[in-house]
Amino acid sequence: MPIVQIAGLRKGYDGRTVLDGVTFSVERGEVFGILGQNGAGKTTVVEILEGLRRPDAGSVRVLGMNPWKERRRLSESIGVQLQSAQLPDNIKVAEALRLYASFYTRPKDWRVLLEEWDLTRLRSVRYAKLSGGERQRLMIALALVGQPEIVFLDELTTGLDPNARRATWELVRQLRDTGVTVVIVSHLMDEVEYLCDRVAILDGGAIVAVDSPAMLTALLGGERTMRFVLAGGASAAPDIDFLHALPGVMNVRRLGRSVTVTGRRDIPERVEAALAAHEVSITEVRVSDTTLEDAFMSLADPSGERGAS
Repeated sequence: MPIVQIAGLRKGYDGRTVLDGVTFSVERGEVFGILGQNGAGKTTVVEILEGLRRPDAGSVRVLGMNPWKERRRLSESIGVQLQSAQLPDNIKVAEALRLYASFYTRPKDWRVLLEEWDLTRLRSVRYAKLSGGERQRLMIALALVGQPEIVFLDELTTGLDPNARRATWELVRQLRDTGVTVVIVSHLMDEVEYLCDRVAILDGGAIVAVDSPAMLTALLGGERTMRFVLAGGASAAPDIDFLHALPGVMNVRRLGRSVTVTGRRDIPERVEAALAAHEVSITEVRVSDTTLEDAFMSLADPSGERGAS
């Protein structure tokens, strides 16, 4: 039986649809990602799973429980790292863990968590003095102090430098290896691709795909992506609408003078020939195999008109 089951989840605020028929499940022991741009509805989904919000319609079960009707009982079995979580500046690392342990009936020994998450040397350091990566390790440890079966991590590495992000990713992998189910909310493609066994892509409050990162990428047929910059300096950028009509082109995205074209393996040659025929000069050409980001941009609504929060 899946550890999380959602069917037909709907939520709206002030007449605006935020979640529109969201359906997916999370299997025990996996790292499951909820991927979407800012405003896609990711945090709303997780807050409903945690019992912090009540949906307008749909069925939700976490560990077989209704999150908002059985919130007190469920809280003993889940761990939560909130996107905007903060602690008092003067609280020490050991004090925070000891305090959180007091909230649970059968907590894990907080001294063991100090060791497991490389916090022993920081036990007497105040929260305000911790680096971004150290704070994240502490937040994960706090989410685990109740010995949860499932942990929710919301925008885990936002604001961290590249080294701290990588170190935090390894911590999540260690967490999965202990048998804990992990649900990650993120808008970072590389994070989800690196960590997750499966991913739900949420766009404008609706699920547009659920699968492994590799299978989502394969939806584009193992195609190629060509990125380039339109030459021309201060002059007006040329019209490139003709690229949409090229055989094998699946997606064309343009942001100012930067253009990304996704399509079949031979798409670079076709694009270069078409640009030459239209006397359009380009620079900084890069060609790569399809990534999860390419799959996301292909699956998501390019108009961004679905609604969300």
